Amino acid sequence: MSPETRSAVMAKIRGKDTGPERALAAALLDRGLSWENHSTDLPGRPDFVFRQVRVAVFVDGDFWHGFRFHLWRDKLSESWEAKIEANRRRDRRNRLALRAAGWTVVRVWEHEIEHSRVRASGKVARAIEATGLEQMQPGHLASNLVARQVEPGSQARST
Repeated sequence: MSPETRSAVMAKIRGKDTGPERALAAALLDRGLSWENHSTDLPGRPDFVFRQVRVAVFVDGDFWHGFRFHLWRDKLSESWEAKIEANRRRDRRNRLALRAAGWTVVRVWEHEIEHSRVRASGKVARAIEATGLEQMQPGHLASNLVARQVEPGSQARST
């Protein structure tokens, strides 16, 4: 493949609103949850942000974010290996910054969503429940996170 063709192909790959993100979003809505999308005020612009409970969720592609990278990194050219390794370092830096700021960080891999979007959404729901908000204020999570998606900087809207 020529460099120009490769560049054109790579330019079409989406950075947000990907298929895995949309699948997880549907499963989260089925659970009655709402969130902010791609919040620019947080490190790494998490794909899903549950600000009330300080939970940030990243949906990571297996290739781009290097799932089990040690098993296949030697099959890549040096430039691709460097690119994915840089992505992994950035992911770690963002995760550590969020955790240092008191956030719970959840990483959901693309293959987890493809295998079972219900199980993947359960991973997010468990992180939300683990914040203890539900025990402190019964019904609070359900009543305040029901069927609303919130874009950063915008008003809440019903879906």
